[in-house]
Amino acid sequence: MRIIWLIFGYITLILAILGVILPLLPTVPFLLLAAFCFARSSEKIHKWLISHPRYGPPIYNWQNSGSINLKSKKLATICMVFALILPIYLGLNWFIIIIQIIVLSCVLIFIWTRPST
Repeated sequence: MRIIWLIFGYITLILAILGVILPLLPTVPFLLLAAFCFARSSEKIHKWLISHPRYGPPIYNWQNSGSINLKSKKLATICMVFALILPIYLGLNWFIIIIQIIVLSCVLIFIWTRPST
């Protein structure tokens, strides 16, 4: 079972790193999932991820207080607005846009109801 957690941890870590480069792919949720997987498969990799100067602080904040950095909340909101404007601008089906509005609204409610660091 440890090997499955390890493989899934690497996959989610790669997705998190891609999220740094790709604007619509979330980084922190994949980091949190990678930390969760590595905690069950490799103590060494888990410690490395938690102590990483770039990736460690959001994981630490979430694990200790369930909080999200205010700057991250604002950036996530801006990205979601752009993610909503693009399909409207492209003239996609309104059914798809309404589903997107519902999903993004739920995500924004979740993000903004978490404590800020």
